[in-house]
Order: sequence, then C-alpha cells, then structure tokens
Amino acid sequence: MKTDAKAPLPDRLAYIDTVLGAVIADHAPACAAVEEVFVNDNPQSTLKLAHARGVVLLGCARGGLAVTEYAPRLVKKAIVGTGGAAKEQVQAMLRVLLPGAKVAGADAADALAVAICHANHRPRH
Repeated sequence: MKTDAKAPLPDRLAYIDTVLGAVIADHAPACAAVEEVFVNDNPQSTLKLAHARGVVLLGCARGGLAVTEYAPRLVKKAIVGTGGAAKEQVQAMLRVLLPGAKVAGADAADALAVAICHANHRPRH
C-alpha cells in the first residue's frame, strides 16, 4: 500500500488505518506479524515509520488479532540464512521461495519476508 507522499502525515495514517481495517474485515486473518522498528540514518523517516507501525498495531488490536513482532535480523535470517543480508539478497530469495509471484516493490518484499518468517516461527497448535 502506498500513501500520497504529499499528503499531511495524519491523513496518510488515517488512510493506512482505513485500508488495514478493510483488509482485516475482508480476509479475517487469524493473526498478524510485523517487523520491529529499526533506526535508519534519517531520524524523520524513523519517526514516520514508527507512527505508521503504531497505526498498524492499533488496527490489528482493534481487529482482534494477536500480533507477533520480529527483529529485522531474524526476518533476514529466516529468508536468507544470515541476519546481515542485504535487501537485494532477501528479494532474490523471495523469488526462489515464491516462484511466479509478482512482488510490487521493496515494501511488499519486506511484508512477504515477515509473513514467511512468521509462518516458520509461530507456535504450532
């Protein structure tokens, strides 16, 4: 999901909340997984990411979903085999793990990586 980069942050966060609520209502997932916040070189980007992540956590809680959080290094290790993998390595491995899947950009690749990590690490019942 992309938001309008020119829109004010509150509007972008509201859009994320609306779309997430619709996805949860339409697909009735049993659980959710998110990547823990990481500090990047740009403090403003880190803060915006934290705001968006907060909206996602709230939306999942509102939808009654249990949320599991994964460290970025664990996600990379689950996909590539090493926690220090580059984004390009993760994306290449996703092409191997999900042949024929059309991954719409780096954010979608990150989401798929977290989902695969969760599928391999969540408790089995």
